[in-house]
Amino acid sequence: MITSISNQKVKDVVRLAKKARERLEQGVFLAEGLRLYQEMPRERLVSTFVSESFLSRKEHRQLLEGIAYEEVSDAVFKQMCDTQSPQGILGIVHRPEYEWEDLIQSEKTLLLILEGIQDPGNLGTMFRAGEGAGVTGIIMDKGCVDLFAPKTVRSTMGSICRVPYYRTNHLQETICELKRQRTMLYAAHLSAGKYYDEFDYRGKTAFLIGSEGNGLTEETAHLADAYLKIPMGGKLESLNAALAAGILMYEAQRQRRVR
Repeated sequence: MITSISNQKVKDVVRLAKKARERLEQGVFLAEGLRLYQEMPRERLVSTFVSESFLSRKEHRQLLEGIAYEEVSDAVFKQMCDTQSPQGILGIVHRPEYEWEDLIQSEKTLLLILEGIQDPGNLGTMFRAGEGAGVTGIIMDKGCVDLFAPKTVRSTMGSICRVPYYRTNHLQETICELKRQRTMLYAAHLSAGKYYDEFDYRGKTAFLIGSEGNGLTEETAHLADAYLKIPMGGKLESLNAALAAGILMYEAQRQRRVR
C-alpha cells in the first residue's frame, strides 16, 4: 500500500490533475469517482488507484476483479484528488482521439461548434447533452477550456469517451470547410429575427455557441447562414451557454425523430 505523498506514482497523478501539458503529452486524463470510473472503457484504463477505505466494501472489491490496481492510504489518496470529498477510486485513462471524418455523417451530421467556452462545467454539460441529443460531434476553438481538465471530465459523466470531438486552431477556416460541405450553420445571436423552432434542422446542421460572457465574435457570427434566438420570459436577457446549446440540439433531435 502506498502511504507517502512522495511516492513517484502519487506525484505523477498530482501533475496530471494540475497540468494540461502533462495530460496532453501523455495522452491521458483522470477519471475520479465511482460512477465516472465505471463509465470508462476498460481497454482505455492505464492504471487504477483506490483508497484503503474503498477496499473495505465487498462490492468495491468485486468491481475491481480482473483489474490491476494500487492501494493508497486514505490520507494520501485525498492529496491525489481534485475533489474535496473523494469517493476512493481514480483511474488514469487513455484519451480518445478522432479524425475530422469521424464527425461528419452525410445528411445525419449534427454538430455543436463552440467558441471561447471558459467554464469547465458548461463544456462538460454540453458533451453530456450532446450525447443525449445525438450530435455527431463537437468542435472547439483554441480558446475553449481544456476538455480533459478534471472538472470538465467529471461534468461529462462519461460522454467524453463517446462523443467525437475536434479542436481547431483556426475556427473560421473550419467553419468555411463545413460550408463547402453544404452544412447549414445557425448562430445563437441577440440580433436574430426568428426563433430557433422556425428553422428546419433535418439536413446537415451545425449550431454556433459563443463564450459565456461575450457570445460569438463578429468574425465567427458573420459566417453563419442564419441567426436564431430563444424566447425569453421575465427579465432574462440570455441563457446559460450550456442550456442554450441543449435546447437547440434537442430541437434538432425532435425534428429528425418525428418528421
